[in-house]
Amino acid sequence: MEKLVAKLAAIAFVRKALEETTGLRASAGKPSPKELFGLGAIILSYLMCWPVIAVLSAVAISYQRPLLLLIGGPVDYGLSHALFLLGIYLAGARYSVTFLRWLTRAAMLKLLRCYPNAAPHAGDRSAPGSVGSGS
Repeated sequence: MEKLVAKLAAIAFVRKALEETTGLRASAGKPSPKELFGLGAIILSYLMCWPVIAVLSAVAISYQRPLLLLIGGPVDYGLSHALFLLGIYLAGARYSVTFLRWLTRAAMLKLLRCYPNAAPHAGDRSAPGSVGSGS
């Protein structure tokens, strides 16, 4: 797992997200209702995909109906993807990138707390910036 976290930390988008210290409001300004709805749709798309597939799996196993998962899984995945795309469209490029960068930063900081040896070193050119301090 530590190697995976180190590889993730080496990705350019992740490095840029880790270097950023501002929150959502400071970097993108105050969102309009349309942009808020778009961000809500992005969050909902994440919440509805894998948890619903996990529930479908449990129900399919308990009732011995594999078609529930075989049909419901791809349908749920497709709907969550469509909702994600709608959210990106409504939020616009500025908020979508800002939100995804913030979400990436939050997730990576949690991972790097669990696996501190995977943190990029300050002198490393492939992963600029120190991650483990202060934020």
